[in-house]
Amino acid sequence: MAAHAPLAVPHAAAGPRLPAPLLTPAATAPSVRRARCPRGSLVNQRWRMRHLLPAAAAAKTGAIGSAAEAAEAPAEGLARSLQGVEVFDLSGKAVPVVDLWRDRKAVVAFARHFGCVLCRKRADLLADKQDAMEAAGVSLVLIGPGTVEQAKAFSDQTKFKGEVYADPDYSSYKALEFANGLFSTFTPSAGLKIIQLYREGYRQDWELSFEKNTRTKGGWYQGGLLVAGPGINNISYIHKDKEAGDDPEMEDVLKACCS
Repeated sequence: MAAHAPLAVPHAAAGPRLPAPLLTPAATAPSVRRARCPRGSLVNQRWRMRHLLPAAAAAKTGAIGSAAEAAEAPAEGLARSLQGVEVFDLSGKAVPVVDLWRDRKAVVAFARHFGCVLCRKRADLLADKQDAMEAAGVSLVLIGPGTVEQAKAFSDQTKFKGEVYADPDYSSYKALEFANGLFSTFTPSAGLKIIQLYREGYRQDWELSFEKNTRTKGGWYQGGLLVAGPGINNISYIHKDKEAGDDPEMEDVLKACCS
């Protein structure tokens, strides 16, 4: 098998982060009891030792969020986790997700959900770079967790002219182990960013946001972005949002796909 370029990981932290599964509501439910204890108190410290450290030790590894984790999760492993995952184009045709970069190079963005105001901003950021991508022979793709009908609405409402696919079962998000949960969705920085986007004229599509599949599943997943292909194992760059609105640096994306 031909050698591939090492994964580039933006925003790499100095040390490893807790993997995304720790952000799920089930894993964080004990925090309700901890909130009664002052931060830094002896009771609080004992709670952390009892609950957080065992959870971190037992958590599944492989999610890419630091240089150390990237070294343990080669591109072949990422592609293998996506085998059998299908997404749907705007005509409703099922497409194996790895086929999106099997015979070409592609920037593949994953939206939180099709009504998300933060995702509409990211779509515009990518659309602004689409000419440079096309000049380098790179296709621009966006996948969202939702129905084909929601994908069509997103395509009609935004300036995004790349390919749009729906992932109604959230299978690609699960395979890539994207962050999900209440505490990765509602953060102070995400709130401030939403306020700024509303000042810029962006709007959330509340009708899409409150449809059942988004409300019960898609709204709690964070997105990400990868650069891949040609060849299903050739994944050269991946960014996983740590929280809502955690956009990758567009210059890093262009460097990975077009240099």
